[in-house]
Amino acid sequence: MAEKIAGDLHVANDVLADIVGYAALECYGVVGMTAPNAADGIAKILPASRLRRGIVITPEEEGVRVELFVVIEYGTKISTVSQNLTDQVTFALNEYARVPIKEVIVHVQDIRVR
Repeated sequence: MAEKIAGDLHVANDVLADIVGYAALECYGVVGMTAPNAADGIAKILPASRLRRGIVITPEEEGVRVELFVVIEYGTKISTVSQNLTDQVTFALNEYARVPIKEVIVHVQDIRVR
């Protein structure tokens, strides 16, 4: 489309969480997502159908705040995986949803051998 259409576009947080979840799983070193509140202290990897449970999206004035709760692969450098994950999520949200991003926070909940 060459011309712009006047109006506002509102994207649901669940849609943003799906975009973030799939972008996160494509990132090297990420084994899976886990729920933010591991009640028994053991991080369980979520199936792809419940991916958005490992992501918290908070809309704020400056943009959205994204928190990811991930399990990473043993032997990978945590800081590198976290930076790659932040870059991948930022790119996906900017490219597909055109959403301003305030910050991306990565919580490494567990380390697993693939």
